[in-house]
Amino acid sequence: MEQGLEVALTDLQSAWNNVQHHTEEISSERLLVRRGQAFNITLYFRNRGFQPGLDNVIFMAETGPLPDLSNGTRALFSLTGRHGPSPWIALLETNGASSLEVSLCAPPTAAVGRYLLKVHIDSFQRSVTAYQLGEFILLFNPWCPEDSVYLDSEPQRQEYVVNDYGFIYQGNKNWIRPCPWNYGQFEENIIDICLELLDKSLNFQIDPATDCALRGSPVYISRVVCAMINSNDDNGVLNGNWSENYLDGINPAEWTGSVAILKQWHATGCQPVRYGQCWVFAAIMCTVMRCLGIPTRVITNFDSGHDTDGNLIIDEYYDSTGRILENKKKDTVWNFHVWNECWMARKDLPPGYGGWQVLDATPQETSNGLYCCGPASVRAIKEGEVDLNYDTAFAFSMVNADCMSWLVYGGKEQKIHRETNTVGNFISTKSIQSNERDDITENYKYIEGSPQERQVFLKALQKLRAGRSEDPHQASTSMPLSEDSLPRLHMPSLQPSDVVQVSLKFQLLAPPHMGQDISFVLLALNMSFQFKDLKVNLSAQSLLHDGSPLLAFWQDTAFITLSPEEAKTHSCRIPYSQYSQYLSTDKLIRISALGEEKSSPEKILVDKIITLAYPGIIINVLGAAIVNQPLSIQVLFSNPLSEYVEDCVLTVEGSGLFKKQQRVLIGILKPQHRASITLETVPFKSGQRQIQANLRSNKFKDIKGYRNVYVDLRL
Repeated sequence: MEQGLEVALTDLQSAWNNVQHHTEEISSERLLVRRGQAFNITLYFRNRGFQPGLDNVIFMAETGPLPDLSNGTRALFSLTGRHGPSPWIALLETNGASSLEVSLCAPPTAAVGRYLLKVHIDSFQRSVTAYQLGEFILLFNPWCPEDSVYLDSEPQRQEYVVNDYGFIYQGNKNWIRPCPWNYGQFEENIIDICLELLDKSLNFQIDPATDCALRGSPVYISRVVCAMINSNDDNGVLNGNWSENYLDGINPAEWTGSVAILKQWHATGCQPVRYGQCWVFAAIMCTVMRCLGIPTRVITNFDSGHDTDGNLIIDEYYDSTGRILENKKKDTVWNFHVWNECWMARKDLPPGYGGWQVLDATPQETSNGLYCCGPASVRAIKEGEVDLNYDTAFAFSMVNADCMSWLVYGGKEQKIHRETNTVGNFISTKSIQSNERDDITENYKYIEGSPQERQVFLKALQKLRAGRSEDPHQASTSMPLSEDSLPRLHMPSLQPSDVVQVSLKFQLLAPPHMGQDISFVLLALNMSFQFKDLKVNLSAQSLLHDGSPLLAFWQDTAFITLSPEEAKTHSCRIPYSQYSQYLSTDKLIRISALGEEKSSPEKILVDKIITLAYPGIIINVLGAAIVNQPLSIQVLFSNPLSEYVEDCVLTVEGSGLFKKQQRVLIGILKPQHRASITLETVPFKSGQRQIQANLRSNKFKDIKGYRNVYVDLRL
């Protein structure tokens, strides 16, 4: 009697398969494959070879704690296809004397995650043996045209899926600064932490079977991840903190990469890491989404609106000195705000709204009860289709709300003017395979002030009003609408020059460097044919990057008489000794001037945001970078201040170059002192890499530097 076929050994061919599936950077020992693309395994038999027609080989792939055929988390599929229809495919590649090479393929809609692969062998319809072949991880596949995250450009796939470093843009619209970041999505254990993150979500905790079944949808996955990056509803990755008090954690400005944060979250039993702000939330989300296979990029919006009441108007309040006041409605214009775009089809929306989708993990407003935002179609934002899922109205307000300025005095409020082009400037992301910045503002809105832009604004406002009256439980964030918003929209936008024939403008006399005095002038121009007598109140105050005002620390008053068509300047200087103790970590100073004519009740308001700059860290690579060969790296840094700084710590990291983040205790740095250290490392991955460095002290937190390095495979 013939014996049943017995499996002695399985070769998952991890190293070869992972190269074909673009996962070799994660591991060469574990099998990580992408859906919609075949992978090969070899079965070695103990007693004889495979006999077609006599041996029926049935494979089983299972994911989640409750695998089930009906919801797609269990699949049965055979070499002969006799086990009924299945979207999973098994094909015979090579039949050896005592081995069998098989090609397996998950459908391009399969749930992503950790799978267990089994085989049942039915020999002669009498002897059935079952074997557990091993585990594999299934990921999204932007290389597969049938996958809903398919991206048809190889340079874009390399940038938005494979590249493990980049830049996050900070500063202000007049001084845009690239902040280097180590995404590290292919570093050791990061894939496991990303899958753990999915399993810690509220969705999985409440209904694990349904959650795992829905993991084939990038729309679903992106919302789950977005909610899990912040910790407002769950044990998410990061605690947000905008208080300037970070004594029990890490100042958000100090982070240079995602890997240390994700590993700390995992190592502490999934306790939220302290602390993050918008760019850290977005960077972590970029790491997780790229790791799972969804093309993702980090976006910075300068002058980003946070409209809390949904009327697409950001109200800002000023006192008689021009100082911005705390907003009772909590409307703010963030100096910059950072979110993500993820690439995916949107079969849940009308045709044409797939592609880049906004996802914002910073906890600002709730969406269907959780602190997450998106995915909102970028095209829908541009066209004002704010009733489309998810949270498109909120995303629209971040880039295209109007701004209303109010003067508060004597318990009364006087409208100064309405600006239609204040919000949403220089929307930026890293260029493809380049260190340059791409301006993608035109993806989000038509040219400011154009008829198209105003028409879209009106359409969005009307849709918000209609949506609120018809369906208060719509998927887009529900927000009350001001009754006077629509009539006001038909009024001309009130600029200062519409009512006052005098303009005011600030001009810096030198680049604003930390530790130095700030010198600037106020330029007053009389555009009329009459004499003008002006009283101008000037002030300066620190700001947080989310627009929150801090204490004013400088004031001045200027009396300026202007002849017809005359221009004059008023010189100003703010000493370092006066502003240093008031600065926030964001290093933002807002200077403002509120002018009035003796003969007119109208007010002229002008302001300017200044970001104080540090000299950057310089990194030199000493010699050729070769895999598994020692490499010396020189780091040069300095204390830019004319005073001693203490508690100096230098951190250096870089995926493929350092196994973990390097921390060097520097201690005290003398005034204006320059120093250097040399670090030794052994690169373990080839290709283009980046080193990121940060220097912190008791006086500053984020002096940064970077250096790109190409690592050769061999001498």
